[in-house]
Amino acid sequence: MNPFRVLTATAAPLLRDNIDTDVIIRIEKLVGLNDRNNLGRWCFGALRCLPDGSDNPEFVFNQARYRGSEILLAGANFGCGSSREGAVWAMMQMGLRAVLAPSFGEIFYNNCFQNGMLPVVLARTSIEEIAAELAPDASSASVTVDLWRQLVVSPRGREYTFEIPHLRREALLEGLDDIELTLKRDALIAAHQLRDRQLRPWIYETVEVQS
Repeated sequence: MNPFRVLTATAAPLLRDNIDTDVIIRIEKLVGLNDRNNLGRWCFGALRCLPDGSDNPEFVFNQARYRGSEILLAGANFGCGSSREGAVWAMMQMGLRAVLAPSFGEIFYNNCFQNGMLPVVLARTSIEEIAAELAPDASSASVTVDLWRQLVVSPRGREYTFEIPHLRREALLEGLDDIELTLKRDALIAAHQLRDRQLRPWIYETVEVQS
């Protein structure tokens, strides 16, 4: 998993509330021959395309200014709905590395950390202020997300702090998933098991099974 430390990149505003995982990636795109590394083309398909299959010019990622964005400004309850990890895969294959929203679907939020994407919880007013600086006539659409300092910097230099669980932060900074984060503490685990084996040897006794 790639570490996440400091990202300065174009941000795209999609401030709709309750965008669920089925909107992010439809379930039929996650079965069959579709590879998880090629899901980006299906991401936000229902919003990106018109009924005839052509690009929807109103959709933010179809606008030249926001193509290639790595940061998404989102509405409340982003990633709600079914617990499909493929929603995070699709967004990352589309090029996104961070999502800023007032709140997230709980499972989606956890899936982000497992795949190297940073979900940042900011007040709605803060996100709206940042989005206002991304207006078409603005000089820049670049936003900085600094995980070291737990800070978001808007195009005009406004700073917004955010909170993140300590272990989640550590894992992202080092590019570790839950298993790798646990193995990092292998020596502590082994020492605990040794002490526990001495204190409660009966727990570790094996019973020979008669055939």
